[in-house]
Amino acid sequence: MDLENFVFKKVTEEIEARKRASERVSFHLHAPKALFDLVEDIEAPADPKSKHSDKVGETSPYVHPPNYALKEFEPNSGIFLRTNWQIQGYLQEQADALEKNGSSFSLNAFELILRQLHKLAPELHRVHFLRYLNSLCHDDYFAALENLHRYFDYSAGTEGIDFVPPASGSNSFGRYEIALLFLGMMHFQFGHPKQALEVLTEAVRVSQQLSNDTCLAYTLAAICNLLSEIGVSNTAGILGSSFSPLTSIGISLSVQQQLFVLLRGSLKRAESLKLKRLVASNHLAMAKFDLTHVQRPLVSFGPKASMKLRTCPTNVCKELRLSSHLISEFGFESSTMTTDGAFSTAWLKNLQKPLGSAILSQENGSGSNENAFQFCVQPSSIPGSVLQLIGSSYLLRATAWELYGSAPLARINALVYATCFTDASSSSDAALAYVKLIQHLAVFRGYKEAFAALKIAEEKFLSVSKSRILILKLQLLHERALHRGHLKLAQQVCDELGVLASSVTGVDMELKTEASLRHARTLLAANQYSEAAAVAHSLFCMCYKFNLQVENATVLLLLAEVHKRSGNAVLGLPYALASLSFCQSFNLDLLKASATLTLAELWLSLGSNHAKRALSLIQGALPMILGHGGLELRARAYIAEAKCYLSDPSFSVSENSEVVLDPLSQASVELQVLEYHELAAETFYLMATVFHKLGQLEEREEAANSFKKHMMALKNPLDDEDPLFNVL
Repeated sequence: MDLENFVFKKVTEEIEARKRASERVSFHLHAPKALFDLVEDIEAPADPKSKHSDKVGETSPYVHPPNYALKEFEPNSGIFLRTNWQIQGYLQEQADALEKNGSSFSLNAFELILRQLHKLAPELHRVHFLRYLNSLCHDDYFAALENLHRYFDYSAGTEGIDFVPPASGSNSFGRYEIALLFLGMMHFQFGHPKQALEVLTEAVRVSQQLSNDTCLAYTLAAICNLLSEIGVSNTAGILGSSFSPLTSIGISLSVQQQLFVLLRGSLKRAESLKLKRLVASNHLAMAKFDLTHVQRPLVSFGPKASMKLRTCPTNVCKELRLSSHLISEFGFESSTMTTDGAFSTAWLKNLQKPLGSAILSQENGSGSNENAFQFCVQPSSIPGSVLQLIGSSYLLRATAWELYGSAPLARINALVYATCFTDASSSSDAALAYVKLIQHLAVFRGYKEAFAALKIAEEKFLSVSKSRILILKLQLLHERALHRGHLKLAQQVCDELGVLASSVTGVDMELKTEASLRHARTLLAANQYSEAAAVAHSLFCMCYKFNLQVENATVLLLLAEVHKRSGNAVLGLPYALASLSFCQSFNLDLLKASATLTLAELWLSLGSNHAKRALSLIQGALPMILGHGGLELRARAYIAEAKCYLSDPSFSVSENSEVVLDPLSQASVELQVLEYHELAAETFYLMATVFHKLGQLEEREEAANSFKKHMMALKNPLDDEDPLFNVL
């Protein structure tokens, strides 16, 4: 706002250029302090010497700040004018801040600022849009709906949206299709998938009627995002035949097949319209689809040919590479961004400078033009939306490597995002990067370091309802409670997760699956096998209904674990084999190693005759487990390997004691870091048995004492040892 010695001639030339383009530029005068003191309901009296506009609906082009608002300025500093560009820049800055971390805004205080801005400049309809965003970020459905309607009623959606004029030149409906697009996204945000899908389908129809290809491309992308993020098991009666030529000839497509068709269609439209950012976003969506879906032919005729039903990591890497390649060409995007906020944000950065000279003074019309260029250029060479897309690609890479089983690469990509892109990203995406890093600490370093990092993350991100940081805290609390045998706390955490996953606050399939999985694991830890199996079976049915195949692999493995713990190893074998099949189809290498370990434990439970088969399975999975597995998985593998040797009748402890004691010793160290009392007790029991056979009485007594200590801790968990217990 303090652009020293700005040339009046430059402003006059710009005004004349705008007038020649039949565009209106009005000026609004607010001192910086007055603008930010609007929270205090300061009225800015009109200047009696100023000229009033004759246009209907336009406020006075000049407004004086109150006298006390200028006390900190020099007496000869003059009158501070705020052009539409500057006010639009302020609104754009606040919109970006809302997107990054909307929960940090005070709902009522920011609403009061926007009301005052609207009172001083009623022709700035984008104020209504910010009121809509403010209500959306604070989960106020009715206020968000009212302000969204008000924005499109007053402005017909002509501000702040990429828009290419329809080919037909007809715009009799204003921007009705864009209003529908925003309404559909609002329903999506509030967790109303069916309403969102209905509204977005109507937006597709109107966009096709008005030949608005740009809006159609964005609407198709929104539908793809809806189908991939929120559980919709059936779209019959909602999606029309216009989405795919196959539906018009009576061929029924699953939701996943419809999603694939829509993704391809949206990508082709974005490429034909040269919407580079949308093209990059669609490539990211295709990478995410290829990551979790096996592509099958939409239509097949004649005898079924043999197909390799597996995901293709190469396709995922290809889509990610294409996304990054297209993002680098963002400067050639053909869609036009709206006008008044284009030069917008540089002036905000001068708020901290001494306010000793006027931007535009009635008494002073001369000066140097050294800052004129700074006023006109963009503050950053790379737009924030482009940085967000680049950051999203790194987050998706981290997710892909997590599924494929490479913990180091997943951690590296999350670190790159947290280091380079948090400033330009939304708070939700930044929190996701921190969540991945903290989860890595919990799995590989134990809970002490994870909780220390969590405390730092909580200071950075607000733990509002359904925030990723809050969910992570509950996950860590539940995991540690199970390891320490504190089942009461574990059940309380499950109840909290169940509340967050409730359909009352919107359907989040990932969170709902997580809550059910942890509920089943809690029941399993309490030895309630039939109840745990029932919950896991219900969860499998839900995942099958919504085609959550990656989650199905985890649920099947849990069912195998339930039968193993209940003593029905024969019944657990089919579940372990089915989980292995899913892991192979989706290239889930680390989960495949875990399933192989469970399968070996099941074989070992059937008797000593199967010890060699179990040992062969474990040794085949050990390279993956030791290279990429966490503390718990490695400890389980060590214990299972030792039990295989001890169960083998041909194995002699006295001759090869190191083969058994070395893995057990390593497992005991890792389990004590995790505070996993049950497995640690089992480890020390096996070590005491081995030392007894070797005649090493002192070592046997030491192992027996450790066994007793862990058993006592398992039976008597202490609440006061849980520093985060009060989170509930």
